[in-house]
Amino acid sequence: MPRSVNSVASRARRKKILKQTKGYWGARKNVWTIAKNAFEKGLTYAYKHRKLKKREMRALWIQRINAAARQHGLSYSQFINKLKQSNINLNRKVLADLAMNNPDAFKSVIEKVK
Repeated sequence: MPRSVNSVASRARRKKILKQTKGYWGARKNVWTIAKNAFEKGLTYAYKHRKLKKREMRALWIQRINAAARQHGLSYSQFINKLKQSNINLNRKVLADLAMNNPDAFKSVIEKVK
């Protein structure tokens, strides 16, 4: 009995990967084994950087809150401590947005905690 291979599925699988590596440099876009390795490595970077993006955004929010709080005579840690003591439950994302886009509202929050 002759050997049977499913070349239709194999070709489709390869085409799918090669389509996703379309913008890569050099042989990473059109040589199957190199493209497959590059694509898999790209997926691991994507997973890792989805986690890192959250960390970096929180650090950015903290920097923005710190800069805005120092304009009103408080450090970041003092400001966050006073927020907790006065039971104002605003997260860092909201506070950073207020500090950047609505300084008057941020100033009223600072005056409330002082």
